[in-house]
Amino acid sequence: MQFQTRITELLGIRLPIVQGGLAYLAYADLAAAVSNAGGLGQITAMSLATPEQLREEICKVRELTDQPFGVNFAIGDHGREFSHMLQVAIDENVPVVSMTGGNPTPIFKQLEGTPIKKLVLVAARRQAEKAEELGADAVMVVGHEGGGHLGRDDIGTMVLIPQVVDAVSIPVIASGGIGDGRGWMAAHALGAEGIEMGTRFIATKECVHASVVYKNALIASSEQDTVIIKRSISSPARTLRNGWTDRILEIEAEQPSYEAIKDYVSGEANKKYIYEGKQEEGFGWAGQVTGLIKDVPSVQELIDRMVAQATEIRKKWSWPS
Repeated sequence: MQFQTRITELLGIRLPIVQGGLAYLAYADLAAAVSNAGGLGQITAMSLATPEQLREEICKVRELTDQPFGVNFAIGDHGREFSHMLQVAIDENVPVVSMTGGNPTPIFKQLEGTPIKKLVLVAARRQAEKAEELGADAVMVVGHEGGGHLGRDDIGTMVLIPQVVDAVSIPVIASGGIGDGRGWMAAHALGAEGIEMGTRFIATKECVHASVVYKNALIASSEQDTVIIKRSISSPARTLRNGWTDRILEIEAEQPSYEAIKDYVSGEANKKYIYEGKQEEGFGWAGQVTGLIKDVPSVQELIDRMVAQATEIRKKWSWPS
């Protein structure tokens, strides 16, 4: 069966499946594997220290795949400058740039006149409408189930996706709580034309930077084993629950300020967990989809399973091929 939508046409991919930005984890190995399997893999730019490192990672992706890929920019990183990193993506003529967090206007301005496709992650209908107004080619819409940074309105994917589909004319990519072919087809039923997955791609063989401890925690955890931190600073984000996140929540209850929790929610604390497996010295992002994760397949195996599930569902629906 074919899976063409406006997303596959826009991005030049076979399957409307986008890999999330995944701070400190989305590098060439994972991005190339997703692209080779038919989706859109992405590199996370702002987890790299210098423009030269980003250029090297882009070159490595191109050594590993001849398929389209993207570069993700997490722009809500407390004022960190990103224009010099974005210029590398422009100079290297990457096919797609996605942006998460913060105001995407500066990125849109810097990309003017380039053929680079622009994807914006949003968590509310009004954000999607603004992204379309600015010139986004598509929006990725994350519901409350998702991992990492979320919207402030606590709206689930099932309700949020059709709201955004009705509000914009550009294609919608659903995100949050999706980890298999059933979630993929549910997203299409809601009107989305593709999906983004983050947490599920962490538990794959090609996510080589994620520690065994982190991957095993994703397998062992249920949908009830995540918590939302950073609500006190209006930047809610979902993680696996452990002693470290319990401490964050205690501090937030006592001192609701960024200064009070900054060391606990830092990139260094994140890397302690995801790279070194030090569960009581840091934290790992994860969505509620962790309740569906039971193994660590290769990316190709994961996507093949999803396609098989989706195909069976489409047959039941009599969805024409």
